[in-house]
Amino acid sequence: MSNLFASAFEYLVDARQRSVLFLDVMRRRGEQYREHMSETVPHVLNYEIELVVDGRNLERPVNYGLVRVKPPAGVEVDPTRRPFVVIDPRAGHGPGIGGFKADSEIGVAMKAGHPCYFIGFMPEPMPGQTIEDIARAEGIFLEKVIALHPDADGKPCVIGNCQAGWAVMILASLRPELFGPMIIAGAPLSYWAGVRGKNPMRYSGGLMGGSWLTALTSDLGAGKFDGAWLVQNFENMNPSNTLWTKQYNVYSKVDTEADRYLEFERWWGGHVNLNAEEIQFIVDELFVGNNLAAGRIKMSDGQPVDLRNIRSPIVVFCSKGDNITPPQQALGWILDLYRDVDEIRYYGQTIVYTVHETVGHLGIFVSGGVAKKEHSEFSSNIDLIDVLPPGLYEATFEAKSSDTARADLASGNWVMRCEQRTLDDLRAMGGNSIEDERRFAAAKRVSEINLANYRKFVQPWVRAFARPAIAQWMRNLHPLRVGYEAFGRDTPAMKSLAAQAKAARENRKPAVADNPFLKVQETMSNAIINGLDKWRDAQESLSESLFLAIYGSPALQAAVGIDPNANPSPRPAMSAEHRKRLDARIAELKSKIASGGLRECGIRALLYVGMARGMVDERGLEALRRMRRQDSASRMSISEFKTMVREQFFMLMLDQEASLAAIPGMLPQDAKPRRAAFAAIREVLSAGGTISGETTKRLGRIAQLFDLDRAATDGSDHPVSPKAKAS
Repeated sequence: MSNLFASAFEYLVDARQRSVLFLDVMRRRGEQYREHMSETVPHVLNYEIELVVDGRNLERPVNYGLVRVKPPAGVEVDPTRRPFVVIDPRAGHGPGIGGFKADSEIGVAMKAGHPCYFIGFMPEPMPGQTIEDIARAEGIFLEKVIALHPDADGKPCVIGNCQAGWAVMILASLRPELFGPMIIAGAPLSYWAGVRGKNPMRYSGGLMGGSWLTALTSDLGAGKFDGAWLVQNFENMNPSNTLWTKQYNVYSKVDTEADRYLEFERWWGGHVNLNAEEIQFIVDELFVGNNLAAGRIKMSDGQPVDLRNIRSPIVVFCSKGDNITPPQQALGWILDLYRDVDEIRYYGQTIVYTVHETVGHLGIFVSGGVAKKEHSEFSSNIDLIDVLPPGLYEATFEAKSSDTARADLASGNWVMRCEQRTLDDLRAMGGNSIEDERRFAAAKRVSEINLANYRKFVQPWVRAFARPAIAQWMRNLHPLRVGYEAFGRDTPAMKSLAAQAKAARENRKPAVADNPFLKVQETMSNAIINGLDKWRDAQESLSESLFLAIYGSPALQAAVGIDPNANPSPRPAMSAEHRKRLDARIAELKSKIASGGLRECGIRALLYVGMARGMVDERGLEALRRMRRQDSASRMSISEFKTMVREQFFMLMLDQEASLAAIPGMLPQDAKPRRAAFAAIREVLSAGGTISGETTKRLGRIAQLFDLDRAATDGSDHPVSPKAKAS
């Protein structure tokens, strides 16, 4: 019994101290919030920066700016390497999450030797700025980056996080000449997509009657939409974390978790505003309208936004653990636009995706584990992505070990491969039925009707009432801001709390880990979490059922004009202009099949043999790099090499037999360069693993076309088996 009393006393002392220290963390959070929001350009970048272009000074001013990120001590960047440009989402929070930690996107890109730039924004939008204005401004920023690096080995690699992802895709479709490879991290592009029982956020627009509520909120804000409401939506998706876990984790581990918590809250609480025109475009055209992949968005000059116009490789990061942008929303646009992989190739597009199993939405661009693996591998191997033949690939990662062949050719701790995929691989992730598509189409039409009625009958009255002073008063009273402000003021109560926390730290007496009352505390916490999770699950299930029932009603669909026999999201057809250009390009490539020399033959042969593997390995590219460095006479820029690879790839696609039959006539008569070229091909292929099976047979055929006997092609004794050579 005495032990129990001793444990109880120990726990009570510990609990009291933890309570004081927890409240002090809330006080520090409030002070941090007020200091952060008092800055002219609040951000959470973990690096020094210098302003390059201020978007407020452009012809169409925007609250965006381009800054150069200064490398920290011990990190050197090469100005001739491809620059990286990171763009953060403007989804309620302030900028900086892409450079939030040393291992986030900016950090790993600089460690790989790339100059880095960041496009951020200020809390208040410029009067009248639109999404199109921002896109045009970002185009000017990229022009500036390109001008600052005239000797770079490629156009900038642009990273678009979350909502910045779709903004980058829009700009790349309008200005494809500005972009190198694009990394779209956790970005929604196919807004209706998802899996029943898992992705409830996509139903929220329909259940609220559409975007009229967005217009009402903007009108009450005197023409501005308070980003705190967007943050509130994210908070509502996980009530157990919002209402309990996040705070309890600090309370229960207050001696170690305070700094990490405050670091994150500095970003999470940095709310920004959007113009009414901006948020209305986002909701109407994207989240409710789902018009991006369908090609139904047009700029003010009538130019359509067609994602098939993008010519740079597109890298998509997504995760099964992301409840904000699930893989279906990150990748479904590919199914919306293309019938098959051949059609992707017809447009000359290279799409690479990687799907993480567990990481959450924010972890895609700030998690140390993801950054050290996926982001660092892509940063180190961005040239591999840039020269991939057109098609659809999945990036996979294998940990290096003592058994890894040619491990010296792979940077970092992983070996990255890009493996060919088909659209069936994307369909296997799940998605909507045609009936569900009609439901979302009905919700879109209801939204349009409700918005029109609101604008006609209600909006004039709301705007007459709303004034800037009232709007500011309402923003100040938003529940999320009140939570920060309540502890952030310099009051006698807060001074007393700071003194008590100082005393608690000096006399800290934590309970031992096996204290039975700590175990009871954990049990109670788990019960609260389970209860809130069950409430969330029940709420989400009810929301899904209501949406499916309401918008699946044949009467409602008929009333709003949904054809029960038509596909509400037809795949956009290839334009006559593009078909004409494609036919001309095909004719041009066929006419050039027999043109070229040893270099063209080498690339054609390497592609032909490599196709048997269905994947490209980073070790093969590194082997090519080393050969290129050794042979100064054959130096080609990345752009020139990429063009040649694509031409030879398309020739093989158009007429493989004719392309191979032309090789002997293109080769030099001298056997020595032919042997050297063949040895280089074999070296690149062997860098990625053992040459066997169909790869061996194809390599034997290339040996015949190069008119080399077995001994001449042998690096040891038997590079090509007699059986393979005969084939």
